[in-house]
Amino acid sequence: MCLCPQRELELKPVSDLVLPDHRRIPLDRDGYLRNLDDWNPEVAEHLAQTVSVSMTPAHWEVVEVLRDFYRESGLSPAMRPLVKLVTRELGTDKGRSIYLMKLFPGNPALLASKIAGLPRPTNCF
Repeated sequence: MCLCPQRELELKPVSDLVLPDHRRIPLDRDGYLRNLDDWNPEVAEHLAQTVSVSMTPAHWEVVEVLRDFYRESGLSPAMRPLVKLVTRELGTDKGRSIYLMKLFPGNPALLASKIAGLPRPTNCF
């Protein structure tokens, strides 16, 4: 007899990002790119639209910092490391949680990584 509570699994549909020219970009069940090589600025713009983010030069700065960090380390940073990274690369004014939350509402580490075409940070819920 199992005393464990029964939970129904929530299955999210797997879908593709469809670009205006009808190209399909495969996404995983959480909306991250399946193939990191599919990323380009156009794809980033469309990924941003799926999470209601309008890209500005400030967004692109963070995306570029993330992509450079991933290229060097192979890691997508969670929130604390993201704040430290942005502080180091862009200065203390831009390396504040509140600044990043204004750019990427909710969970900046998740949204910025998604838009940057990187894997989901492993310790973000």
